[in-house]
Amino acid sequence: MTEVVAEEVWRAHAEEQRARVAPLIRPRLERRAEGTKHPVEDFLFEYYANTPGKLQTWHPGAGVALAGEADEYLALKAYVRTSDGVTAPIESLAPRRESLANIVELLERTQARTPEFGCFGRHEWAMVYQLDPDEIRHSTWPLRLTMDEISEVITSSPLRCTHFDAFRFYTDAAKPLNILQPTRATQADLEQPGCLHAGMDLYKWAFMFSPWVPSKLVVDCFMLAREIREVDMRVAPYDLSAMGVEPIRIETAEGRAEFAGLQRSFSDRQQAMRVRVTKTLRDLLVGVSPLCAS
Repeated sequence: MTEVVAEEVWRAHAEEQRARVAPLIRPRLERRAEGTKHPVEDFLFEYYANTPGKLQTWHPGAGVALAGEADEYLALKAYVRTSDGVTAPIESLAPRRESLANIVELLERTQARTPEFGCFGRHEWAMVYQLDPDEIRHSTWPLRLTMDEISEVITSSPLRCTHFDAFRFYTDAAKPLNILQPTRATQADLEQPGCLHAGMDLYKWAFMFSPWVPSKLVVDCFMLAREIREVDMRVAPYDLSAMGVEPIRIETAEGRAEFAGLQRSFSDRQQAMRVRVTKTLRDLLVGVSPLCAS
């Protein structure tokens, strides 16, 4: 059954969404106009490839129709006008059912695993390990340690990355030092809820199925990912103090303890968010029957 939302109600929701997201995207839009970069905040727009405009657009989610004049939504992906109003029919997801099922499985298997906290956030260190200065990703920002010191941190204990999309950016010299060798095919076998990147990826899984996922959930995931990303770069070997990003010095026992505490807190929060995302995507999967997909 389709829920019909009155025009004055959904327009109020749309305005609330714009107001909530505006301060989150304004710095990105200003930097883009100026041609400047931010190695912490730009990541969520560039790596995850969801535009500020899309993030600011309100969607009610599957099974909801917008009453009245909603022509602006007809210009967006998947929306059509029906006798109930303007809506994004869940049947339009049928061609993507397999992808949706794979992500639901990934989320459910990740949720069921015991979190691991022994990586100490060294993925960014492994991405610069034994590189020449001109090969470093964020080469416009200085390293706060020498390459010898970075090597000492990398080799002080085995690398324990479980996340393929972090591991794949390791240098060739760092990859053999990782206990595991994650691949795309083994992602569902290895992903675990202590991983910062698995928490950030909840944002990707939510917006990937927009407009059928309510935009409030997408923004909630974005805001969690934003917090995680800051810690992700605070623990990196870069010196970002000029932009107010103070390092977590995991080369020290105190820094490792600080990071582990933050990692545990984020693990609890991302598990709660993962429950919300998984339920939403599972409901979509149930709504797109195999018959529709054939």
